[in-house]
Amino acid sequence: MDSLNPSEGAEARVALVTLDRLPNGGFAEVEAVIDGDAESLVLYRDGDSVRAWLNICPHAGRRLDWAPGQFLKSREGLLVCAAHGASFQLADGVCVAGPCRGEALRPVPVDVRDGAVWLAAAT
Repeated sequence: MDSLNPSEGAEARVALVTLDRLPNGGFAEVEAVIDGDAESLVLYRDGDSVRAWLNICPHAGRRLDWAPGQFLKSREGLLVCAAHGASFQLADGVCVAGPCRGEALRPVPVDVRDGAVWLAAAT
C-alpha cells in the first residue's frame, strides 16, 4: 500500500493500487485503515470506475476470497462468497442469492485519479 506524505495531515488520501494492477472486470484485495482499524478491502474495476467494499460477508463475518486476493465471479457477473456461496451484485454490493439475501456488503468510498485508486478522505 502506498501513502502520501504524512505531513499533508489527517485529510491526506492513501493510494490503494494503481489501475494497471486492477484489470477491467477484475478484483483486487488491499488493506487500508478504516475508522482506525486495518481492514481488508475488495476492489472491483468497471472501466474507469472502481467500487470498494469491506472484505467481509454479512452472513457469517468471514472473508469473501477463497485465498488472499482470489475472488469468485459467477457467469452472471456476481461476486460470490467462497465460504457459503452468497452472491452479490457488483453495482451496489447487495446479496441476491444465498444465506444473506437482501443484506449488502459495506461500501468503502474510493476515488480514481492519477492512474490509481485512492481511499477517499473522511468528510
